[in-house]
Amino acid sequence: MVTHRKIIHVDMDAFYASVEQMDNPELKGKPLAVGGGSKRGVVSAASYEARVFGVRSAMPGFKARKLCPDLIFVRPRFDRYKEISTKIRKIFFDYTDLVEPLSLDEAYLDVTQNKKGNPSATLIAQEIRQRIFDEVGLTASAGISINKFIAKVASDYNKPNGQKTVNPEEVIDFLENLDVKKFYGVGKVTQAKMYEMGIYTGKDLKSKSEEFLTQHFGKAGRHYYQIVRGIHVSEVKPNRERKSLAAERTFSENISSEIYMLERLESIAEELQKRLKNSKVAGRTVTLKIKYSDFTLQTRSKTLPYFVSDADILLETAKELLYQDKMKNSVRLLGISLSNLNTGQEKKKEKEEKEFEVIQLRFEF
Repeated sequence: MVTHRKIIHVDMDAFYASVEQMDNPELKGKPLAVGGGSKRGVVSAASYEARVFGVRSAMPGFKARKLCPDLIFVRPRFDRYKEISTKIRKIFFDYTDLVEPLSLDEAYLDVTQNKKGNPSATLIAQEIRQRIFDEVGLTASAGISINKFIAKVASDYNKPNGQKTVNPEEVIDFLENLDVKKFYGVGKVTQAKMYEMGIYTGKDLKSKSEEFLTQHFGKAGRHYYQIVRGIHVSEVKPNRERKSLAAERTFSENISSEIYMLERLESIAEELQKRLKNSKVAGRTVTLKIKYSDFTLQTRSKTLPYFVSDADILLETAKELLYQDKMKNSVRLLGISLSNLNTGQEKKKEKEEKEFEVIQLRFEF
């Protein structure tokens, strides 16, 4: 008998905006955006009332106002969102210890073996969503299936405040009839490329060989070849490692002077140092992020031979990356991120290297 895992993907409905509407009843039922509504602002999240007008996250604030003149902007309160997220995760842990948070508003749960002894993942998802509503006051949607990929796709199927279960015997039909733009991991560029090739549905995608897909989509081609056949072996990882930490600033006016850029980078490096200290991590790869006035994005990276977390070193490396090439245009955003963090395997490797050094010192050469 083939046994399948039972995976739930829980996704809060318009989380940031919903928290704001919950805390301020006057905002309920109104088009709301969390973020900046100024010329330089960006929408972090939009309520469902705002989405009707086409307002979406990551959209410039001025564009959102054009789409929805009555749009209400509120500043984000990340401490509050984190507080609510912590309450929601406590509910998850009442059912299983195999919880993998993806962000403050979504997580995977493996309930194959669960604390309630309930064999039905569908009923568990219903109970979790009801408890979130009763105990927190917010609605959530859920997807339930045999792996993380299908569960995530399914969670978006009956939003908001709904859920969808894709049983093992339904997986292939579900994927074959799905528009490729609904496949998690297929962005707008890949979607357009697939459409140009006549690949509109999962069935179209499934008709292509692995060689064809890798030829046209690189390493992602093998991933597409597998997921359209319901193959996704990634387990729910409760201790999901942070891969990078970053700090960035969007400026009220475009910057063209490198002197001003260096001043901004200094404060960004200091902010990143604080975040690294709070997370008790260091890293080796420094990346400079530059967003130009025409919204084109450029990144420049350098990997150091040692782990760093000091603002001065971050700044000096960022300066080097800044001078690496000429600016293409005036700049509206600068950011510094640090990856290759000393967590997990990197931390283990560093520990082993230190132990090896100690052993060497014990011997005479």
